[in-house]
Amino acid sequence: MGEIFGFISTFGIVAIIVLLALITSAVKIVQEYERGVIFRLGRLTGAKGPGLFFIIPFIDRMVKVDLRVVTLDVPTQEAITRDNVTIKVNAVVYYRVIDPSDAVVQVEDFRRATWNIAQTTMRNVVGQSELDELLAQREKINAQLRAIIDETTEPWGIKVSIVEVKDVELPQSMQRAMARQAEAEREKRAKIIHAEGEFQAAQQLSDAAVTLGKTSAGIQLRYLQTLTDIAVEKNSTIVFPLPIDMMKAFIGKGIDSDTEE
Repeated sequence: MGEIFGFISTFGIVAIIVLLALITSAVKIVQEYERGVIFRLGRLTGAKGPGLFFIIPFIDRMVKVDLRVVTLDVPTQEAITRDNVTIKVNAVVYYRVIDPSDAVVQVEDFRRATWNIAQTTMRNVVGQSELDELLAQREKINAQLRAIIDETTEPWGIKVSIVEVKDVELPQSMQRAMARQAEAEREKRAKIIHAEGEFQAAQQLSDAAVTLGKTSAGIQLRYLQTLTDIAVEKNSTIVFPLPIDMMKAFIGKGIDSDTEE
């Protein structure tokens, strides 16, 4: 009898342990930012969570899916632009899972798939764009990348929110060529500004000449003013041309005075 009672007690302990193991495997807890995708005998039954729920042990299988925004760094890719310039470009992609069932069923590994499609799309977009577009129209390139990646990953239950091109690395020869181009552009603007200044100065001088020519004494007053301005230097000899008109004026006065005598 003792052996029977011992066997029954041992069996009861084993049964309790098995029952506790079944209950433990049946109880599932997922966090607020997670969902549990349930498969029952291989068939999808849906996503559950967050919080506490139960599944059928050995019949149901649960796959956890994180719903938080994922920051995906796209490694540096070497590509050739439409105007045949070889560059290196990298980017960052922000995405999150909006349908955990599709993220598990429609693709084997949605993280790796998104990573690969981001690299391929970036090379394609860079190849269809010119270098000036990549440097000056960064927002347009980012929007184009986001639209293509989001359209591709939508059947996988993934939403791409932001795509940002972080850096565009140019070869040294192209950097030197762009520096020469920028220097030539600055010289061009400087010459244009100088020519505009000369043109405006010529117009002002022409207007001044017309104004001085209206009176006979105007040009003489201007010469006298110029002599006053340059007479400050005491240690130099100044050769100043005397206008013929002024000589005629003095000569005319001398002739008149001789005639009167």
